Amino acid sequence: MLQEESDLSLIIAQIVQKLKGSSLYAQLERQAWASLQRPEIKLESLKEDIKEFFKTSGWEKKLQNAVYCELSVFPLPHHPAAPPEHLKEPLVYMRKAQGSWEKRILKSLNSMCTELSIPLARKRPVGEQKELLSKWNEMGTDEPDLSLFRPVYAPKDFLEVLVNLRNPNYENGDSPSFRTHLGLIQVPLKVKDIPELKEFFIELGLTTGQLGIDDSTQVPPELFENEHVRIGQKVLAEQDSAAAQQYVRQGSPTALRAELWALILNISSQPEDILYYEQLKTNVIQHDLLVDSLIYKDVKLTASNDDYYFVFEDYLYQVLLCFSRDTSVLGHFAYNSASPPKSYIRGKLGLEEYAVFYPPNVAPLCFLYHEPSKLYQIFREIYVRFFFRLHSISSHPSGIVSLCLLFETLLQTYLPQLFYHLREIGAQPLRISFKWMVRAFSGYLATDQLLLLWDRILGYNSLEILAVLAAAVFAFRAVNLMEVTSLAAAEAVLADLSTLKVMPLLQIFLFATVT
Repeated sequence: MLQEESDLSLIIAQIVQKLKGSSLYAQLERQAWASLQRPEIKLESLKEDIKEFFKTSGWEKKLQNAVYCELSVFPLPHHPAAPPEHLKEPLVYMRKAQGSWEKRILKSLNSMCTELSIPLARKRPVGEQKELLSKWNEMGTDEPDLSLFRPVYAPKDFLEVLVNLRNPNYENGDSPSFRTHLGLIQVPLKVKDIPELKEFFIELGLTTGQLGIDDSTQVPPELFENEHVRIGQKVLAEQDSAAAQQYVRQGSPTALRAELWALILNISSQPEDILYYEQLKTNVIQHDLLVDSLIYKDVKLTASNDDYYFVFEDYLYQVLLCFSRDTSVLGHFAYNSASPPKSYIRGKLGLEEYAVFYPPNVAPLCFLYHEPSKLYQIFREIYVRFFFRLHSISSHPSGIVSLCLLFETLLQTYLPQLFYHLREIGAQPLRISFKWMVRAFSGYLATDQLLLLWDRILGYNSLEILAVLAAAVFAFRAVNLMEVTSLAAAEAVLADLSTLKVMPLLQIFLFATVT
């Protein structure tokens, strides 16, 4: 009990320290001083009166949301005496693997710089700055020659690193559970089984109403949807982040999703946020980074050729270019196994952060937010809360290593015949599903289905649902997959996921067909 109280005190102290550096703290301080002029504030009951003022004026709710947001990204419980690197990643071999992966990426970048005779960063000439500023809202029309630039890495390169991960203090043969694990991932991490997943994702149960399901037998879809929208409007009126997070576990109505996600992530468009975005834009205009060309090429190769996202090409450039300059993102490295590679801008000695080696999944958000600064804030928060875990090596339950292991364990345990068949023909399921998970299914599902999936990521504050959905897709196509005789044939069966309905797949896999 004493240890729990000590841990709680430590968490409170850390959150208070974090909030002291926020704009909310300054606003609360100003409001407290201003409230002293109010007639209902009495000197003899000053503390209670100010508390009451904060409550009635809505500032208490804003503080609660800020605390809740901090708790959502707070590192897993740890010993007070644990060194800082243990907060980033407790397992030494994971830290070493991540370090080696970062060196490999930097080596690739430096080699590209040498081959192409270009610097990692340079200040743009004035004429170039003016030209970029004039076409800021139509960058998609520019067609620079990027044929010499190559991707820093592909998903299959990252997968090979994960496949070769081993715990040097652990022999697979010593553990019954790992003696029988025939998947590609060979590290002993604890992942949930179906009973635990059922309990964790209990709101996805067959008797609970869900947006994204057309044939519910319990309640007519239109009745559930109308009532769900009414409750959603009430949640937004209350401005309660915790309630919004619980609410989206059953899906967000399209008209309310943008506001609900902003509430969950505790984002509101303040003047200082718009100003900050403009400062990042200025930094993009003034300085040219090597990563800019990599971002440009990736968007051209992916979103520009996508029927859903090509219309947002300009937004994608704006957000990703600004993201590559945003030093506030450095804060998430306190709980990320990765470390931020940096470069010095010539003549400025200004640190630049290169976090966007594998372009994050910003495109789907363009359907929700059309104001660049708001779009940027939402994307940044989703990335530093969730998606960075898909691109770094760690033992976190939502990390890509755990997701791969969870996916393989589910298939091997609950669809053993399919798993063994694919393995025997050289079509290990993870080689097919990895690209889905590492991109959080962006670019594979229809947009409405993808947003329903991401509702649940925010609602459960977890990426584990990506592995469950990947397993559910294999279960859904099991009959066809049992007939294939090669990896290419298996990939062909699973090549198009755009017609899949996410929620029925998840419900059937978790609650109907698997015991």
